[in-house]
Amino acid sequence: MAILKKGSKKLLNAWAFYDWANSVYTLTIASSIFPIFYSNLFSSDEELVSAFGFEMKQTVLISIVTAFTFLVVAFSSPILSGIADYVGNKKNFMKFFCYVGGLGCIGLYWFNLDQIHLSILFYFMGLIGYWGSLVFYNSYLPDIAFEDQQDSISAKGFSLGYIGSVLLLLLNLAMVMKPEWFGFDLSISDSIMKTGTEEEIMIALEEVRNKASFEAMKISFITVGLWWILFSQYTFYILPKGASTGHKVTKDVVFNGFRELKTVWKQLKQNLRLKRYLYAFFVFSMAVQTIMLMAVYFGEKEISWTNSDKKTQGLIVSILVIQLVAILGAIITSRASEKFGNIKTLIVINFIWMCLCFYAYFMITPNEFYIAAALVGLVMGGVQALGRSTYSKFLPETEDTTSYFSFYDVAEKIGIVIGMSIFAVVDQISTMRNAILFLFVFFLVGIILLFRVPKQE
Repeated sequence: MAILKKGSKKLLNAWAFYDWANSVYTLTIASSIFPIFYSNLFSSDEELVSAFGFEMKQTVLISIVTAFTFLVVAFSSPILSGIADYVGNKKNFMKFFCYVGGLGCIGLYWFNLDQIHLSILFYFMGLIGYWGSLVFYNSYLPDIAFEDQQDSISAKGFSLGYIGSVLLLLLNLAMVMKPEWFGFDLSISDSIMKTGTEEEIMIALEEVRNKASFEAMKISFITVGLWWILFSQYTFYILPKGASTGHKVTKDVVFNGFRELKTVWKQLKQNLRLKRYLYAFFVFSMAVQTIMLMAVYFGEKEISWTNSDKKTQGLIVSILVIQLVAILGAIITSRASEKFGNIKTLIVINFIWMCLCFYAYFMITPNEFYIAAALVGLVMGGVQALGRSTYSKFLPETEDTTSYFSFYDVAEKIGIVIGMSIFAVVDQISTMRNAILFLFVFFLVGIILLFRVPKQE
């Protein structure tokens, strides 16, 4: 097919549609059903898990594996970006990570504590696939959109992602809450039906229903992997792959990405606005991503739910609230940035995040958790979309967008590694409440650094 011109509606929509494809990972795996599934593997909240020769809290294991994954992404993305620039086909790299992530999600069906290391590998594949593909996905933005289009198309991408992921989550939620609708076996043995007391029959029915719901959670991981892989095909069909050079990859090419990062860092010294914005982004992004990755684990452990069914339903409903409100939040943020400017809008958003950390420390009841979910949704989509587009708008005139976005992604990932590591340490020696409260400091520092970003270069 003919290569579409930069700024064309079809090209922009195809790029944004990848958010529709991959956002099901962040919603079902990272944010809702997998955390609930993972918690259900343990007999109690106090039960420790043995992995890599250590015993640790359940949430600490996930925090450490997540931090390690982001460390791998941070160090591998410059290498891959350098190769992509040299070979001239970053779409293939985006495809590779998409398929690794999708297969990792499907592999989570077999996640269990008896094979914890293989199970963690599948979790690792899903996480590295999602974030690895974003390295190349984000770098397409200045290639396919003009500066005045970037805020709106970035927000549209996130909005499409929220809508698509909510649709799949609604299906997954129905599977978990009403497994009989989808053909899961809820029958109990004839002996219990004939000889059991009413209480014994009720207990048996509850056990069967819980087992069916647990199986439905595992099936939902497969639906995520298939959705991600299948819907991404439209994006891959439309996006340009770049001019193939036919060059062989050598040792120099492998480490070219790190040299490019070094070059970008030198160029940042001549671009005060972009450099100061990156400092601020590094700090507030580590806090935002840590909260988003651990929010459901926090709700599962720290909120007083009446029973396990109410907990499952409440956590998933809260995630739905976040996603639906986030669509509105992304739109409001885009319009606010047009009126007040990107930096002022980001300062306000960070202030709201800062207040949320303080509020979360005192949360106990489900209703308080729902309120926090709505507020998180309002600022979650906004800070992601605006963070990405602000960086894109501050870039100097260059054709080497992949290197600049690789630098952006490395800064984000290293920030997440630090944020998740601090969260894990505080959680292990204290509580998750103290870990969330500690993130208050990062948003405060982020606000101070945003005030230092010059209005003009």
